[in-house]
Amino acid sequence: MDNLVEYESPFTTIISFHKLIESFEEIALSNVDYRSNYAKAILKEIDSIPQLRTGIQDYSIIKKNEGLIKNILADLFPTALTNNEVKAVTIPFQNISFNYTERFKKILKNAGDEFYMEIRNFDDHQFYINNCCLILSSYYKQKFAFNKPFFYDIPDEEGVEKHYRILYNADFMEITPSENAIPLTPDDIDLLMDNYNDLALWKSKFPPGSWTLKGFGIVSLFDATTESAISNLKSNLLKPDAQSATSDEILTNIFRSIFMIADLQVGFIIYNQEEEKFIRPIKFDNKIQSFLLSTDQEVDCKNAFFGCSFENLLDNQEPFVISNVQKFTEHSTNKRLGEHLLKQNIHSCIFAPVIKDGHLLGVVELVSSKARDLNTVNATKLELVLPYLTDTIDRYNTDMQHQIEAIIQREYTTIHPSVYWKFKKESQNYFQNINHTKDYIFKEIVFKNVYPLYGQIDIKGSSEHRNETVKKDLRNQLTAILQIFESQDPNTNLVLLEQRKFELDSFRNELNFPLKADTEQHIQRYIEEEIHPLLKNTKETAKSQKLERLYFESLDEKSGLFYQERKKFDNAMSIINKRLATVLDKKQIEAQQIYPHYYERFKTDGVEHNLYIGASISPTKPFDIMYLHNLRLWQLQTLCEMELEHHQLKESLPYELDVTSLILVFSAPLSIRFRMDEKRFDVDGTYNARYEVVKKRIDKSNIKGTKERITEKEKITIVYSQNSEEAEYLKYIKYLQHKKILEPSIEQFEVEDLQGVSGLRAIRVKVINNNAISVAQKITYQDLLDELN
Repeated sequence: MDNLVEYESPFTTIISFHKLIESFEEIALSNVDYRSNYAKAILKEIDSIPQLRTGIQDYSIIKKNEGLIKNILADLFPTALTNNEVKAVTIPFQNISFNYTERFKKILKNAGDEFYMEIRNFDDHQFYINNCCLILSSYYKQKFAFNKPFFYDIPDEEGVEKHYRILYNADFMEITPSENAIPLTPDDIDLLMDNYNDLALWKSKFPPGSWTLKGFGIVSLFDATTESAISNLKSNLLKPDAQSATSDEILTNIFRSIFMIADLQVGFIIYNQEEEKFIRPIKFDNKIQSFLLSTDQEVDCKNAFFGCSFENLLDNQEPFVISNVQKFTEHSTNKRLGEHLLKQNIHSCIFAPVIKDGHLLGVVELVSSKARDLNTVNATKLELVLPYLTDTIDRYNTDMQHQIEAIIQREYTTIHPSVYWKFKKESQNYFQNINHTKDYIFKEIVFKNVYPLYGQIDIKGSSEHRNETVKKDLRNQLTAILQIFESQDPNTNLVLLEQRKFELDSFRNELNFPLKADTEQHIQRYIEEEIHPLLKNTKETAKSQKLERLYFESLDEKSGLFYQERKKFDNAMSIINKRLATVLDKKQIEAQQIYPHYYERFKTDGVEHNLYIGASISPTKPFDIMYLHNLRLWQLQTLCEMELEHHQLKESLPYELDVTSLILVFSAPLSIRFRMDEKRFDVDGTYNARYEVVKKRIDKSNIKGTKERITEKEKITIVYSQNSEEAEYLKYIKYLQHKKILEPSIEQFEVEDLQGVSGLRAIRVKVINNNAISVAQKITYQDLLDELN
């Protein structure tokens, strides 16, 4: 008999068979002779041991009278079922147990002498409160759903841990209050219901030893090994990484319980669909092994190592099972795989595909050192666990993608899809060297021999417009303050008011001249420090009070200044940028179909974009110079659409703004390098820096020998340096003129020399802004060639 665990309890426990004895007394009075005689004989033996009726607290009495107690319990423990049922007498939640069935005895014997039977994950807190719940349920007739599943984890003779669900029968117990029991009110019961974790509260309502538990219970064990193991697997797989217990040992024990194989081992590999490789999962590195990869980090799926053996697994996505590896090696054409397994003492195995939405995610490896332990029959048990593994591996793949993206964004930046593959590859290199993280230096990403395209739509005179709106808001604010002062009570300190009026007038006159860099801040500081305190401390008339209220309502919360005119300008800028950027982004989706290329867009006082196209950006697709020409035509056409979008938008803007468009042509291939410190791409090399210089200065340059800007509203300016570039773009322009997109007249001129750059020329052409005409039809470079030929 197991000993009582020394947990503090609200019960004084007394083992008694009085309810069974009372039933024997009834049977003794019956007319059925054999039943009556049997009951009388039992009662005669019981009379000599009154504690069996009154109650036993000295457990040695049970040990001395095992035979009699077995007879008393015979109706509850039929001899015919003793080798089938797992049952014993017990007190719920306590380790008092005796009168085991033969099957129960065998289970305990196989577990070994050192095995100690205790309820899984059951502590003194649960013990005390569960006993209190027994009282509430039995004595107070409260419906407490406290009966969560309880399990015993008991190893079998081979060491495989089996899981038994515990079921209690409390029909032969009585629960009564002692003189120390505290009567409970409905409010007390409600309070307990809301405070499961407050053990002190429960003990105050159910003091230790304040109730008597008299009688006995019956425990029946149900073999729930498979269900419990699956539940454990699910719980472990759902744990966050920081608490994850999905180590090799825990997973192995769970699978051993499901398959009932003592030496079963578990492995796992990820399937990389992009590269058609099996790889060791990085997240579980050094935790979960792989018997297929062994010491390798990855293996190509088309490698001869797998041969035709894995056709079902890869193509039909069915498990690959070898029940006898020795025979497989002798008769299969893929001896290399068999020998690889035998070297690891694997004599039977299952390789099961993990599939999500028709896609192979990875392979679960189950192996055993004994032939036929794993076979096609017990392989069907994987159907019970694969759904959980599928969700976990799918989550692992998603998490891994997020981690890779996080590294890319941390070490590089948000990356355009066309070049993402190279950043991803470098991030994967980092993971492969995860044990040397501290020493790992992220490489700079370089794309060589790419052709640049640059274009912009700029808000014409944005700085001047911005300054004018600022001046207008400041002038309106100063005027409003002066109106307040004019309406003030005449008895106010006139000298101070007159001085402030003079200063405000001086500021207002200053706004008639070009705005200086610090004028706005200087006026703002003056108003906040000198004017607002004065307004709050002067005598007000009804008129001045109204003007002052309107004044403060007109102030912007952030700046403390008038923001009406500037807000119209800012809103107009924002609308233009958003609409033009939307057009460009949508058209860029089409452009990627021409040939994958790098694209970046910036919103400044307008919208700028950089494109880079070349074989190094998309090494899997052959590059031809035709793709560059096609992209140039696309760029010109897209700028026409953006010009039309602005023209149609202009009338509805809160502040009328014009735009100018520009394209910079550069035919020499260059290299771009991702600058780790600046988290952006830049041209690489001193010679190529000329291109960047031109980009930064070209839009503000003039026509050579004049003061006229090369850019003009509603026109597209194309800047170039070579005759071949001029000829190319004149063809594009001629074609777009034919399509009624560009006006017939063309301007050609030289561009003034920039610092270190000379010899630039330009073409300028106006976009037809008739609203009835649109550029809905997509024009390709092939269309142009067909038309010209």
